[in-house]
Amino acid sequence: MTELALAAFAAESNAHVVSRPRSRRFARFAACFDSREYLRTLERRGFRFLARSDAGFPPLLGAIHDPPAGLFLRGAADLGFLARPAVAVVGARACSAYGSAVSRMLGRELASAGLLVVSGLARGVDGEAHRGALEGGGATVAVLGCGIDRDYPAAHARLAAEIAESGLVVSEYAPGVEPAPWRFPARNRIVAGLAAVTVVIEAREGSGALITADFALEEGREVLVVPGEITSSLSAGSNALLRLGATPLTRPEDVLELFGLEATVPEAPDVSPVARTVLERVQDEPRGADAIGRSTGLGAGEVAVALAELELAGLVSESAGVYRGVRPAG
Repeated sequence: MTELALAAFAAESNAHVVSRPRSRRFARFAACFDSREYLRTLERRGFRFLARSDAGFPPLLGAIHDPPAGLFLRGAADLGFLARPAVAVVGARACSAYGSAVSRMLGRELASAGLLVVSGLARGVDGEAHRGALEGGGATVAVLGCGIDRDYPAAHARLAAEIAESGLVVSEYAPGVEPAPWRFPARNRIVAGLAAVTVVIEAREGSGALITADFALEEGREVLVVPGEITSSLSAGSNALLRLGATPLTRPEDVLELFGLEATVPEAPDVSPVARTVLERVQDEPRGADAIGRSTGLGAGEVAVALAELELAGLVSESAGVYRGVRPAG
């Protein structure tokens, strides 16, 4: 299996390898490489390898100008999972509360409508998009910039495990490959390559999210951008894309319409009358508990009980003491 040998050699040589090297070093490596034993070792560790030449390799990824030799896979989903209609959601690691809420909402809405949500497992926008997709009962894929045996960042180990229960964690890098700065731009081409549409949320100038958007544009894929605050450096890069003519994203339907899909209609939330009053206020405008009390005339205790009820129902999210309404998954 030539592609497996390429991937294994890339790990041993700590290099980016997508085509057969002409070096003597690779010739010696290939002559001794036992693909069957390598595959058995992968299987024992709970991993799989999907070669670029395999009929099940995702066609959109195979169509980019430098597709990986193959993908190492971790997770319960079958190989056809990666061929599903997909949207990449990318953005700032140190995102704002607004960026976090939008990422989670989009992940949930897109996944509940049947789309595969692809992102990079990073902190911030990536992690929230994955969480939203899981909340929506849908499908998500995390693309690593390190070996398939690593969870990076380590703080997202539990999230990676939850993704693997119903979806996939993937990497072009074999077990044992350490994270390195140059691997993440390479990873970004896979994030963009798996998806027909890329959504950018809060990207600084020169950020990795913009690199992903550039990869998508180079491959003729759709790129949508969530408009950000004009005073925030977090949105400087994403707003610059809008100035260059990128399509603004102002609602989940902007993405769904590209796939001919409609948003699912959520059921009316089953909460108490007081909680419903509080929900209406935070859906109109994000507010702190004190502001909710002033706008509703409720006491502090009543507001606290209502917010706890809404959080348990998944209808509000809180960040830095500010509560926002969350649309339930359909």
